[in-house]
This record gives sequence, C-alpha cells and structure tokens, in this order.
Amino acid sequence: MVNNRQRCGWVPENDAQYLQYHDVEWGVPLHDDLKLFEMLILEGQQAGLSWRTILYKRQNFRKAFDYFNPERIARYDESKIESLMSDPTIIRNRLKINSVIQNAKSFLAVKMEFGTFNSYIWKFVGGKPVLNRWENHDEIPANTIISDEMSRNLSERGFKFTGTTICYSFMQAVGMVNDHVTSCFRYGEISRLCDH
Repeated sequence: MVNNRQRCGWVPENDAQYLQYHDVEWGVPLHDDLKLFEMLILEGQQAGLSWRTILYKRQNFRKAFDYFNPERIARYDESKIESLMSDPTIIRNRLKINSVIQNAKSFLAVKMEFGTFNSYIWKFVGGKPVLNRWENHDEIPANTIISDEMSRNLSERGFKFTGTTICYSFMQAVGMVNDHVTSCFRYGEISRLCDH
C-alpha cells in the first residue's frame, strides 16, 4: 500500500514507473486508434518477457518505431529491419520486429474495412467494457472465450504475436475488461468511467 491506497497485488510498490502505469493507464477504456495499435504491439513484444521490461523500454520503442505510425511502419524495408536489429535499446528479436511490420499492414487493412481499428476491436466486447469482480489476483484468468475469438480473428487477418493470452493482456490494458481487484482503489474509479 502506497499513499494509503490499496492496489492490485501485482504492482511492485517500490517502482514509481509501474505504480504510475497501474494508477493512471492500466484498465482505462482506450479508443484512440494509434494508442490501441501501440498497446497491441507492446503486448506482443512482451511475449516471453516481463511487462516491466517493456514498460521501461516503451520510450525507446516509440522512437525506434516512428511513434507507432502504422503507415510508416508498413513501409519498413530490409535496411530498416537491420537497423532495428542493431538497436540495443529495444527487444532485438527478428520475429518480433517483422511482426510489427506485418501488424501495421494488417492494422491498416482493418481500418480500411471498418473505418477505425477501435470499432473493430471493441466489437469483441459489444462496445463496452466487461466489469469483472475479482477479489484477488489468483482468480483472474490468463485468457477467456472472448480473447480466444479475438486471437483467432486477428490471426485470420494476418496479425502476429496475438495469441489468446497476449489478447487478454491487451484487453486488460486498454480497458476492454476491468480486471482491477475489487479492493483496489482503481476498481471503483474505472467502473464509474465505464458507466459514461
């Protein structure tokens, strides 16, 4: 407990950046296409790693990937890939770097079809957040039927590093589900946000 506030059990209390992420960002319903794209990419980069690793490299990712501009990323060529592979400030994994480029192309195709990525991705929860009521962190699933369906659909559209666990983590981060535990001070705040 920091500042006399009860938080979710996964938040390290001595980590200011992580606290900020939990207290301000995590679980807030997000509808901005570029921010949704950024979170989808960052969740994919996390595969096999800790979220803390990604969080601490987030600014580096933004600079390296043109602030997650999908039009630019979709045009990356082999020389750009090589320069990213030699950038020690990001995750230098060729499969993950290639997936960012592929995901930018798929993202643009979804926008073309649906008008916005937001309208496509939020349809999986009927356009409004799922308000869960978990009392402790152990109850929270790693994936759900909805994340299974999202993962399948994204995969059919060519997205990479979007397995069901990554999709559920993405849903939690962008507020498609409220997975703060009920004792966390953010649970009520986000539930009220979801009512508007």
